[in-house]
Amino acid sequence: MTHWTIEQRCSTVDALLARAPVLPVISISKLEDAVPLARALVAGGLPVLEVTLRSAIALEAIAAMVRAVPGAIVGAGTVLDEDDLDAVTRAGALFSISPGSTESVYIAAARATIPHIPAIASASELMRGLEHGHRRFKFFPAESSGGVGALKAFAGPFPQVQFCPTGGIDAASAPRYLALDNVITVGGSWMVPIAALAARDFARIEALAKEAVRLNQPA
Repeated sequence: MTHWTIEQRCSTVDALLARAPVLPVISISKLEDAVPLARALVAGGLPVLEVTLRSAIALEAIAAMVRAVPGAIVGAGTVLDEDDLDAVTRAGALFSISPGSTESVYIAAARATIPHIPAIASASELMRGLEHGHRRFKFFPAESSGGVGALKAFAGPFPQVQFCPTGGIDAASAPRYLALDNVITVGGSWMVPIAALAARDFARIEALAKEAVRLNQPA
């Protein structure tokens, strides 16, 4: 049975993604980095975080952030199947995101207690998502799937849809996406450089987060 109405899903996802112009996409390999990283990003003005399930400690990292960083709105990325969706919900994630979608994931998302954001890369995939009651999508991989031009093209036949483009986007290209009416926020990892995280330079990460917040502000 479907748990979400279209209106409920849209309003819930919009309330999350509209909090900041950038959604940090995070991969954590050391659990001790989770809480200070979340604190740095929140302090920098990016409270909505996508922790990808790309490491063995990702679920523990999500749970730690949820417990220790009240200002963080922690979600899970790289959710590939029903088991992943159940696991991230138990860990305390407030939303989930997939790099694509399948029929089984759509069915699981319909009865999930947290909002799920599927990813699309084509009009056909988008239409399949619409059939399942979704109107908010991750556009992935954004740059290699047509980038800004593709999103402009989607706006005509799909005016009811809003996107979080992710994949290959950096501080230089993000403003072009944010200028589009059908983009709520952009996903990216540039504010968490590998070298800065390895050095535990959380001050640097906070500074980059602050720069990211200013990307969609008038010069």
